[in-house]
Amino acid sequence: MLSVVIPTLNAAACLADALASLAEARARGLAYEVVVSDGGSEDGTVAAAQKAGARVVIGPRGRGAQLARGAAAAAGDWLLFLHADTRLASGWAGAVQAFMASEDGRAGYFRLVLDDPGGAARRIEVLARLRCALLALPYGDQGLLIARTDYESIGGFRPLPLMEDVDIVRRLGRGHLSAIDHAAITSAERYRRDGWWARPLRNLMCLSLYFLGVPPARLLQLYR
Repeated sequence: MLSVVIPTLNAAACLADALASLAEARARGLAYEVVVSDGGSEDGTVAAAQKAGARVVIGPRGRGAQLARGAAAAAGDWLLFLHADTRLASGWAGAVQAFMASEDGRAGYFRLVLDDPGGAARRIEVLARLRCALLALPYGDQGLLIARTDYESIGGFRPLPLMEDVDIVRRLGRGHLSAIDHAAITSAERYRRDGWWARPLRNLMCLSLYFLGVPPARLLQLYR
């Protein structure tokens, strides 16, 4: 069984699309559940999740803590962590089934695609592929598919307010990560809002400071 875990905070505007993209699992005969781990939304996020049939757990905000809480509530032998503004491209269920059947002791991540037709979006996608190839650092908006036994063996997500995705893939290590050649289509709204150059540069600055030992709680102030 596959458990899809989605952390949310005031994500009503995008969550419905993410949840709708998961419905094709039924047609493939893939047993799955959706666990939405909410951090105290004040919009219609919880209602949208419940309407779509997702199980909702609620607790303090913070993506790392929310992901850990969602995983603890999930029942699946495999865990798929997704962001609320990410939807999986058609055909994802078959790709996931093939991965779960063939991989042993490895975690998978999807190919980043932004929902923007411009050249700037394509540049971000290329940079993401390079980051994964050179540094083995997929980000959370690319999803993370991992067997529960492997997830638990490395201690799962830590309750970090930022860099929780970097932290867990570094503990997994390059040898335990595989690319799934299928698209995770993520909203480009943050890039349109913050700037196609400014946001990647800010992300790079935060990543560099994290590697230098700056605590994630301090980095969160810069990130925001």
